Amino acid sequence: MMKKIIELIGCIWIAGVLLVACETPRVQRIEVGETVDVSGGWNDSDSRMVSEEMIADVLSRPWLDTYKNSHQGKAPTVIVGTVRNRSDEHINTRTFVKDLERSLINSGQVEFVADQAERQEVREERKDQAAHSSEATAKEEGQELGADFMLQGSINTITDRLEDRQVRFYQVNLELIDIKSHKKVWIGEKKIKKLVERSSVGM
Repeated sequence: MMKKIIELIGCIWIAGVLLVACETPRVQRIEVGETVDVSGGWNDSDSRMVSEEMIADVLSRPWLDTYKNSHQGKAPTVIVGTVRNRSDEHINTRTFVKDLERSLINSGQVEFVADQAERQEVREERKDQAAHSSEATAKEEGQELGADFMLQGSINTITDRLEDRQVRFYQVNLELIDIKSHKKVWIGEKKIKKLVERSSVGM
C-alpha cells in the first residue's frame, strides 16, 4: 500500500514538473517609450527621463553663454566621462551614459567627441589607413578635437524596507568640469522615489 502511495506521489510530482515546463510565456509588445515598472528597480524609463531632464538643465545654465561669449560664439566641445554606480543594485551605467550622449548631441548646442575607448579604436583605424590607404584618403594624426568640458557623476540609492513594503530612493549627481582649469561649472541633481509593495499571498 505504501509503495503505491509513493508511486502516486511521484507521478503527481512528475506531472507537475512537466506542466510547468510546458507552459508558454505570455509575451506582449509595448511601446518603447512606455513606462513599465516590474521590479521597482532602476529601468530604461528612469535612465531616459533623468538624462533628458539633466541635460536640459545643464544646457540652460550660464556656463554655456559665458563660454560662447568668450570664444566668438563657438560651441563648447563636451565629453561624457565615468558615471559610477554607487547604488545597492546592478545598474547598467553604460546605457545611462549613452542616453546622456544622445541628449547632448541632439540638443545642437554643443559639439561632442568620442569617449576614451572609442577614440582608441579610431586611432587604430588611422594607423591602418597610414599603412594601407592612399595618401589622398588616409587621415592624418594630430587632427583630433580636444574636449573643453567633461560630464561625470554617480548614481546612488537608499532603500527603506518594512515587511512587504519598501521605498527606493535614487539620487543621480552629475558635474560638468572645465578640463583646462578643473573648475566645476555646473552641478546637477535628480531624485526619484518609488514605493514598492509586494503581496504576501502564497508565501
